[in-house]
Amino acid sequence: MKTHLNYRKYGTGPKVVLAFHGYGQSEGHWRGLIQLLGPEVTVYAFDLFYHGGSRLAKQDSPLTKLRLAELLQTFLTEQGIENFSLLAFSMGAKFALTAAEHFPERVKGMWLIAPDGIGSQLWYTLATRPPWMRGLLGRAVLRPQRLLRFLNTLRQRRLLDPNLVHFAQWQLDSREKRLRIYRSWTAFRGLTFDLKRLARVLNQHAVPVTFFLGRHDRVIPPAGIQQFAALLPQADTILLDTGHAGLIYDVTAYLRQHPASRRNL
Repeated sequence: MKTHLNYRKYGTGPKVVLAFHGYGQSEGHWRGLIQLLGPEVTVYAFDLFYHGGSRLAKQDSPLTKLRLAELLQTFLTEQGIENFSLLAFSMGAKFALTAAEHFPERVKGMWLIAPDGIGSQLWYTLATRPPWMRGLLGRAVLRPQRLLRFLNTLRQRRLLDPNLVHFAQWQLDSREKRLRIYRSWTAFRGLTFDLKRLARVLNQHAVPVTFFLGRHDRVIPPAGIQQFAALLPQADTILLDTGHAGLIYDVTAYLRQHPASRRNL
């Protein structure tokens, strides 16, 4: 099996946007928002690996930033794309930030919705960094009870937000979901960023960034993202009165009510 980064093209306008959805989603989650961007925009909405039609040749091997940049470069060359903007939600921000880090001179703007890869999330660190925890997560694909008991212990000791425990329970309620979360978390663990260096790169190339954050988001808390945004003079932060799961739809509603904001992408 060859590595394949699947996407769907929406529109035919001269302004190109590359869109990366969040965990457990597909490229189709962008359709409502895409309809608001206007006829001058073409959106290439990608499936993350382990989602939709995207496939890695070595399914359980970590994806490096260099390999992802090579795949994106191949795509850009094949489509004849010179400049583009980036749109990403949650885990998809790891892909968008990799593109921005490798091709900053080609990025015209970024919309990051509750972006993963910037702030530190305890639940993600626990699942991917300690080797013993990765082993526990791997075994949980077949038998999730031990991991759920561990998460409940953290909740009882007030080391983990109850909403995160409910989120984890939902993500572990089927074997298909457990396998996808194991492969995604472990394969993407190499997509990390030196935030000071990334800020310097974005500032050097004057890349405008808009952050859409949920005030009640416990999966990607806004505080860590706002600290990074403070390093970017051209950054705007829009804080919505919502949580994590439905943020794409809340951003779509916001853009519908504030059409002038659509020009920032």
